[in-house]
Amino acid sequence: MISTTNGDRPVAVQDGKYVDLLEADPGFPRSLKELFMRDDGLAQARGAAKKGLAAGSCVTGRLLAPIASPGKVICIGLNYRDHAAETGVEPPPEPVVFNKFSQSVVGPEEAIRLPAVCQTVDYEAELVVVIGKRGKHISQADAGKYVAGFMNGNDVSARDWQLQKPGKQWLLGKTPDTFAPTGPWLTTADEIADSRNLPIALRLNGRTMQSSTTRELIFSVEELIAYISQLVTLEPGDLIFTGTPPGVGMARKPPVFLKAGDVCEVEIAGLGVLRNPVVADA
Repeated sequence: MISTTNGDRPVAVQDGKYVDLLEADPGFPRSLKELFMRDDGLAQARGAAKKGLAAGSCVTGRLLAPIASPGKVICIGLNYRDHAAETGVEPPPEPVVFNKFSQSVVGPEEAIRLPAVCQTVDYEAELVVVIGKRGKHISQADAGKYVAGFMNGNDVSARDWQLQKPGKQWLLGKTPDTFAPTGPWLTTADEIADSRNLPIALRLNGRTMQSSTTRELIFSVEELIAYISQLVTLEPGDLIFTGTPPGVGMARKPPVFLKAGDVCEVEIAGLGVLRNPVVADA
C-alpha cells in the first residue's frame, strides 16, 4: 500500500517501481485484506501487476503498513533457540502466545513513539506471517496453504511494563501505539522458497544488534498456524509475529534501550528493509 496525492493505493513492487494496481484493474480491491478474501485474489494481483508494468502505470508516494488494520496481531515468545539461550531459559515445549492490538501497527518510516511512562523500551526483529484465508483446526501439513506472504516486523516492547509491573503486564508492555512496525511490503509466499532458512537482522543506528537465521526457530510457521488454529479461527489479514533472535537490548551488558533520535532497521532476506525512527511521544 502507498499513500499518494490521489489517496491510498494498492501497489506491486516491481524492479524498484510501484505499480498502481487500481489503475491497471479498476475492479481491484482497495486493501490487501480485501484481496485475500477473494479466492483468486493473488492471481488477480499478479495479472494487474503485469498489465500495469507494461502500461507504465507507476506511482510515487509514501509506503504504508501492508496490512493497516489486521483483525488479530498474534505474537510468539521465546521461539529462537539462540534467544532462549541468551535469556537463560529452557526452550518452551509449546509455543508461548500473546498479542498486540491492531492500532500498534505502523508502516515503514513511521515513528516508534516512546510513551513517557515507559523507561526501558526494547527492539525485536521478527518474521511476520500474513494469513491469506480463513481457517480453524488447520493441520500442519495444510498450514502453508493459509499463508499469503511474509513481512519484516519489529515487536517493540516496554520491558518495565512487561516484566516489572505487578503480575507482569505483557499485553500493555507489548501493545502501546506504534509498537508493531511492519513492512516495507508483503512478499508473497511463493517468492520465499523456505521460511526456515532466512537470515534475519536488526540494526540500531547502523550497528548490527541482532543477527541470526530462521533455522533457529523452535516452532516453524506451519507448527504455529496449526497450534493457534486449534482454538482461534484465523482470518485473512491476520498477522503472526514469529519470535525474535538473540541480541535484544535487555540481554546486553549493559542493557541498550531505545531513545529518541534512534533509528531501527529490520532486514530479512527477500523482504526488504523496514526502517523506523524513534521519537518521544508528545
